[in-house]
Amino acid sequence: MSRRIYMDNAATTRVTPEVFEAMSPYFTELYGNPSSSYEFSGKIAKDVAEARKAIANTIGADEQEIFFTNGGSESDNWAIKGVADALKDKGNHIITTKIEHHAVLHTCEFLEEHGFEVTYLPVDENGLVNPEELEAAIKPETVLISVMFANNEIGTIEPIAKIGEIAHKHGVYFHTDAVQAFGHVAIDVNEMNIDLLSASAHKLNGPKGVGLLYIRKGVKLSNLIHGGAQERGRRAGTTNAAGIIGFGKAAELANAKLKETIAYETKLRDKLIKRVLEEIPYSRVNGDLTNRLSNNANFCFRFIEGESLLILLDSKGICASSGSACTSGSLDPSHVLLAIGLPHEIAHGSVRLTISDEITEEDIDYTVDSLKEIVGRLRDMSPLYEDFAKKELVG
Repeated sequence: MSRRIYMDNAATTRVTPEVFEAMSPYFTELYGNPSSSYEFSGKIAKDVAEARKAIANTIGADEQEIFFTNGGSESDNWAIKGVADALKDKGNHIITTKIEHHAVLHTCEFLEEHGFEVTYLPVDENGLVNPEELEAAIKPETVLISVMFANNEIGTIEPIAKIGEIAHKHGVYFHTDAVQAFGHVAIDVNEMNIDLLSASAHKLNGPKGVGLLYIRKGVKLSNLIHGGAQERGRRAGTTNAAGIIGFGKAAELANAKLKETIAYETKLRDKLIKRVLEEIPYSRVNGDLTNRLSNNANFCFRFIEGESLLILLDSKGICASSGSACTSGSLDPSHVLLAIGLPHEIAHGSVRLTISDEITEEDIDYTVDSLKEIVGRLRDMSPLYEDFAKKELVG
């Protein structure tokens, strides 16, 4: 393939040269275990601590509130199961939404099998949670509210500060899955009343296999993994020094150019959306157009299958997705698209294009031109579209 346009940055991102360079010494030179007591490892432990501090600074946290994990799914599991276990004598009710990542939904389903009650809040046609409905769902037994910061499929940014305010008003812990938002949106855990926050390095040009859970001081949470004193005794296992160093560098770089990146990506995203809606009939954009991640454009095209669209986009060197990366092998329509009210036949024709600051206007034009050609070709082969076109002519 002579040309590749990577438009699947919500699934994972490229490790930048700066991040790779920062990590490299911890594979070949500074390879010791930072938990060891000799001087060689002391240098590594110090560098891990600096990375922890750099990450904490990006969200207004204290470095002692940052705990490293192997990624967002682990962090989500720890936050939800940890609170449920620690507060099981206080209550057994959890509130979340119907559009969460499966790391949250499946964890909540697991807890339901073990005596917990879970309220799955609906969302509106743009994917937004209604704070008033959320507040009305709180019970004396509610121990946790878990609402994602920004949706991984449709890009909608939830009213996190308002939800945090409501949670604290009622004395309930608030967790947010910020895997898509961290490094892409300005976050302040104190201003937003966030008690627990999940993030993953590989969504912001860092390495795969390392994430974090922010745990506000004083929050009661059971330990995740027993067996060692790593992460202050809460998550045992040899410290992933190289990964953490890379995460720290990626977070630092993303935070330094956050406003610039948002402005650039928003310009390209809006051009992409405008051209698609104006030039491809029977298409729609999914998610809120205002409260939206700057890099996300999610479309549905009537009368076609999303999987066929992805295959033909790939033949033109365009990497895209039909929804959540964790469920892309499934033939079922996206649970997020169904939750915002789309019928199955329309939800099946979805594609998610997520850009980065490496994408150019030329890339956007090439992608839209390719979409127009491919959608037209697929509709020409669709009996559903043929029937629809005949009815339109008669009408």
